[in-house]
Amino acid sequence: MPAAAAVAVAPLAAEMRWRRPDQPPSDRWRRVAVRPRGGCLLGVSFRPLQAEALGLAPDEVLRRALDLPIDILRVGAYWNRLEPRPGAFEPQALDDTLDRIQQAGRKVVLAVGAVKNFGYPEFFVPAHRLTQPLREGTLVTPDGYPELASAAQEFVGRVVERYRERDCIYAWQVEHEALDPLGLEHSWRLAREFVAGEVALVRSLDPGRPILMNGYVPTSAAVRLTQAWRTRGQGDSVAGALDLADLVGLDIYPRSAVLGAGGRTIYLDGEGLPWNHVPWDRLSRRARKRGSQLLVSEGQAEPWELQTVPPNPAGRVPSSCPPERLIVTYNRGLGPPGLPPLVGAYLFWGLEYWLRREATGDPTYLEALRRVLTES
Repeated sequence: MPAAAAVAVAPLAAEMRWRRPDQPPSDRWRRVAVRPRGGCLLGVSFRPLQAEALGLAPDEVLRRALDLPIDILRVGAYWNRLEPRPGAFEPQALDDTLDRIQQAGRKVVLAVGAVKNFGYPEFFVPAHRLTQPLREGTLVTPDGYPELASAAQEFVGRVVERYRERDCIYAWQVEHEALDPLGLEHSWRLAREFVAGEVALVRSLDPGRPILMNGYVPTSAAVRLTQAWRTRGQGDSVAGALDLADLVGLDIYPRSAVLGAGGRTIYLDGEGLPWNHVPWDRLSRRARKRGSQLLVSEGQAEPWELQTVPPNPAGRVPSSCPPERLIVTYNRGLGPPGLPPLVGAYLFWGLEYWLRREATGDPTYLEALRRVLTES
């Protein structure tokens, strides 16, 4: 192998972990030090669709979330749920959710979409608003898809106008990982001007509240190279957020499964390697220059295995995210060690999974979270 090729391949090989997809539980989550959060708000994303997929009642999941001493919840306004058929607008479930959060004295990041929103499948356009699939490999522009762009702005405006008087609204999230392709299943991307139009609309309707945009932060060389290629031309979602938003959300997933064979799984895990880290210096410098603030919109606290619905192995824990990694990822997600936190909020991703684990006899994920909430 030529020397240059060996140098290029070496980092990728160093990031690969070949192991069983589950492992025996341990009490390491009890011993990991918890970093002080300072003024950083702590919270979770509330995913009713994920609750249903895990066999949980969303109302009960929300109740359990509000029993925790958290500051903030991220809630999605899912277009196809609020507009299930032409001419309909059915916000009662979202009204009730926001009522309960406001009565509990918590804050809300309301993700208004419209095209993309958090929670699988991350695409919630009603079927009657898109009569044919978006073309793979293309940028979805307002000129190329005028009916979709108009309908998306109509929906976003309707949601903002309905909820802008509520005191619990902390920020509006516009789109989800807005400029990135939709997962690995699709290669189309929203064009920057499509998203900028939604941002401008929200600013005009509620100029006093910040706008959040989020993006995936690569934590391995393999993902970094893939993301650079897939987002070429207009940059990735973090770059778009730094240009367009007031709050720049970072989605941090240190370990993910990529391939399984023979009862083993290959994981990408760049943690601890010198070339893999969140680029705090660059991000904080650009955020300060624009007057925006960083936060962690998704900090991995549930498994990223090969299944869409995380596995729940009896008597074992998934290798991509045992309970102690909830704390380790939180510690590193606050910024470089030894410095005050660089993020204004940290939202854990995994509420529904923790409750599912608890229901089957394993409360350790929730106990790890409680350690962060009480000791930080």
